[in-house]
Amino acid sequence: MEVMNIHKNLTIKIPQITLNCLSLYFSLSHSLSLFGELRSDQRKKQSEKMTDRVFPASKPPTATNGVPPVGSIPPPPAPAAVTANGTANQKPQVYIPANRPVYRPQPYSRRHHHQSRPSCRRICCCCCFWSILIILILALMAAIAATAMYVIYHPRPPSFSVPSLRIGRVNLTTSSDSSVSHLSSLFNFTLISENPNQHLTFSYDPFIVTIVTAKSGTVLGNGTVPAFFSDNGNKTSFHGVIATSTTARELDPDEAKDLKTDLTRARVGYEIQMRTKVKMMMGKLKSEGVEIKVSCEGFEGGVPKGKTPVIATSKKTKCKSDLSVKVWKWSF
Repeated sequence: MEVMNIHKNLTIKIPQITLNCLSLYFSLSHSLSLFGELRSDQRKKQSEKMTDRVFPASKPPTATNGVPPVGSIPPPPAPAAVTANGTANQKPQVYIPANRPVYRPQPYSRRHHHQSRPSCRRICCCCCFWSILIILILALMAAIAATAMYVIYHPRPPSFSVPSLRIGRVNLTTSSDSSVSHLSSLFNFTLISENPNQHLTFSYDPFIVTIVTAKSGTVLGNGTVPAFFSDNGNKTSFHGVIATSTTARELDPDEAKDLKTDLTRARVGYEIQMRTKVKMMMGKLKSEGVEIKVSCEGFEGGVPKGKTPVIATSKKTKCKSDLSVKVWKWSF
């Protein structure tokens, strides 16, 4: 009997319990859906607050610990796209941490653009450096070539000598009042030229000859030696070279006084000076005309009296020769 009563009570209470469970389930599901919507709204608001905008024209204010500065205006939200169903398609927001540096493109700088190009000063310095370096290299190569040629060919300057000097006359006439003086002279000598080189030849222009006194340097006579060619190891002799003053040359008072003093000595010193240009040839190489000066010193002799010539003697018959190489305005 008791079992029957229990079974009867259970059959009456089961539908009621089931209804209560279903109502509790629906209420819980509705609460959960409301909570989910509220949570999603909070996340959207938080992401909108933390979104950072980059303005290229000016630097935007930065947030401190995720809190925007006072007085800053938040950027407007991006417009939502409307789909075919009429619902708004909200664009997802990008989360940027507050401590992450934001990339901002640097503006174009004309100064940096010009600095990348080489400056005029740098170009000039480079040109000067390379020019000087090339000149030094060329000078070094020329010095090496000249040294090699000197060692191989061993060039030597030509030699000149005057074995004898004959004095035909030296007449100095002075007017009664000593205001005007005239000179008449005649000299005759032998010139010998020798080329001591085996691979170098010389081509001489005409020589200009001048005979002067050794003491005062007064010019006594002038002459010339014809042009000639001196081959390898060749010796050339010129006999009867004449230096004269056929027409009586007028002297100034000081020059006449110095010459008169020189001629009063028992033995007068004479000096022969010659000047010309020579071209040097070595195989197919040929130089330009180089000036050469020849000086023959140490001659002594008396003044001839009458028509008998006087022979002037010298302890050294070899003459001095100086090659004068001219570079622009300087001579060496």
